[in-house]
Amino acid sequence: MKKLCMSKPLSTTLIQFSHAPTTVFTTRRRALSSSSSFDIKNVTKSNFESALKDLRGLLRDADFVAVDLEMTGVTSAPWRESFDFDRYDIRYLKVKDSAEKFAVVQFGVCPFRWDSDKQSFIAHPHNFYIFPRYEIPGSNQSCEFICQTTSLDFLAKYQFDFNLCVREGISYLSRSQEEEALEHINSIYMDESSDSVFCLREDADFPLVRMADVLFAERMKNTIREWRDSLLSKGSSSSEIKQISTDPSQRFQMVFFKTRPGLALSGFTSRQLRVIKAVTKKHFKDLAYIRVAGEATSPQQLIVYTDSDDDRDLLMKEVKDGLRKEAEIKVKSAVGFRHVIDLLSSEQKLIVGHNCFLDMAHIYSKFIGPLPSTAEDYVSSIQKFFPFIIDTKILLNANGVFRQRVDKSSTSLSRAFVSICPQIALGVKTSGLADRPCVEVEVQVDEKRSSNWNSGAKHEAGYDAFMTGCIFAQACNHLGIDFTLHVLARDLAKETKLQNYINRLYLSWVSGDVIDLSTGKCTTDSSASRKLKNRYQEISFPSIILLWGLPSKLKAREIRACIVQVFGPNSVSSVYHLDESAVFIQFSKPELVSKFLEMKETLSRNSDPISVLHPLSNILNGEHTHAATYDVYRQICSSSISKKLFADQAEAVGIKRKTVSSRVKKGNQVFDQENEVRVFDEKVYDQMSPPYGYSEPDRSAESFYLDEVLASK
Repeated sequence: MKKLCMSKPLSTTLIQFSHAPTTVFTTRRRALSSSSSFDIKNVTKSNFESALKDLRGLLRDADFVAVDLEMTGVTSAPWRESFDFDRYDIRYLKVKDSAEKFAVVQFGVCPFRWDSDKQSFIAHPHNFYIFPRYEIPGSNQSCEFICQTTSLDFLAKYQFDFNLCVREGISYLSRSQEEEALEHINSIYMDESSDSVFCLREDADFPLVRMADVLFAERMKNTIREWRDSLLSKGSSSSEIKQISTDPSQRFQMVFFKTRPGLALSGFTSRQLRVIKAVTKKHFKDLAYIRVAGEATSPQQLIVYTDSDDDRDLLMKEVKDGLRKEAEIKVKSAVGFRHVIDLLSSEQKLIVGHNCFLDMAHIYSKFIGPLPSTAEDYVSSIQKFFPFIIDTKILLNANGVFRQRVDKSSTSLSRAFVSICPQIALGVKTSGLADRPCVEVEVQVDEKRSSNWNSGAKHEAGYDAFMTGCIFAQACNHLGIDFTLHVLARDLAKETKLQNYINRLYLSWVSGDVIDLSTGKCTTDSSASRKLKNRYQEISFPSIILLWGLPSKLKAREIRACIVQVFGPNSVSSVYHLDESAVFIQFSKPELVSKFLEMKETLSRNSDPISVLHPLSNILNGEHTHAATYDVYRQICSSSISKKLFADQAEAVGIKRKTVSSRVKKGNQVFDQENEVRVFDEKVYDQMSPPYGYSEPDRSAESFYLDEVLASK
């Protein structure tokens, strides 16, 4: 599955599921053929343990591993799409928002191993169904995510098994979730008071306000005393003890716990058990009420006899240690699918994806921990876990032969697969690229191997990972890489001919921003740069303002026309809509940003004839229209809130009105002039300080209206 990756706004409905959702979600997929006999290893929680055991060996022997993810959506609001006017740090924030809000429901892992005897690759495609449950008993944490209805509709067309994903999907914990759960266990069991662990302190004071509770407590006291007295009676036989302690419904059963005699309680309500706890604590100093792990999922409640205070303390310590160990085991078992991610990380194999920056962000967010707040921090952190990542989309666009074979606008995974690997995708014999023979690939699932199939019907993450790996193998072959040389060393990631491509991922396919994970630097590929220059003049972020809350149905040319009447015919480079409520305006010079914001504030405060008849009044809607510098746009994008309209988002984040400080020159002196700043959340105030200074305005770029408004301030 390869992303529509934040290119054009999606007119979709967002549905939010929380607290163990009961419906399944999925994402975009590619369409090829409708009939298929492609073998793939489908893995759910029922066969996960055995599949994980086999995968360990396959990953250890692999030369590289292709991955692909299926998510429940891409963008949480239309304005969170990737725009031409997005700076690279903004693009990261939008990817971060997507990874944090949407779920991964399928994870494709396909190890590729070179077979020197057959001179071909052996692929082992795995399709994991995963579902984000939180399976730690006693935890109040729930998993919440949203989905786009178009994603559900699209997947339904290709018979995605929703029920299988929800019922049999493998759950998981991230590393940070696991650490947090273990720390919580430590905080509970580090308490030296056993009563706090077993909740005895509160049950000892359990109020018997109901008559039924009083009668039940008296009956339990008599029954427990009878059993205890029978234990202490020198003449009682074990058969007599069992007879006393057993009733027809088996609510009391004689047991031994760590060589100590005890009563196992069953068939009682939770309220009745609290009464029994209180009775035991209050009336029997030589008896201990404990909870231990049962054979089933529910814990076992016991009343155990101790012959001294020391023996009782020892018993409680043993039980406490047992409960702690049980809790830790449950946390470890809840790690689930993350074991696969840990394997990928520990083996340090070359990870191959297609347009995979969003995939890797999801992997980090779901299986490692919360995504860092900046792209720089993310880049340095992801390298610790996955030091070798390659994006096949980079390969397709950085190589001349591939650019001729695959049109740049058609580098989706399915089209690239058909173009680069027709012998695999379509069964068509070909001489390959640039007269190099094609790389053969066999598929092996368990013990079954196959090199002939009708591909493409399943449209699953495992199959997408397979396609990605095939493209990469063919690309390596074209680059002249001898796979046999890397078989024994398993060091394909160190191949010198790949070094220009490794760890370079498209941060945005729309703009061509490429981020180097090794250095953290962001560049723009030349073809994308030429495309943007044809559409716009060179983008200058200091010259951009954000305007939102506009009168409805205003077009870009109308906004430009109003502004150029005030600031001159060449004052505006471009006007770009985020959505129907907001636009970017790029001025020809940075100092015009300050002047526009000052003028906007003046017009908002005044109702004199000049203000009413001012050309800008046609695009300003009184108190409803707001303007800000580009840094405020970053602040809004960094919020976890996602409103459909950008104007609503800005208000929800807490920004009502924003202008910048300006540098005003009078004679030979320069004064700082502060304009009004209103925010709902004072924490954002420091982030709004202006980054620029301003000098004497260029009078030739101004109009009569500019002079009048500035003079009236």
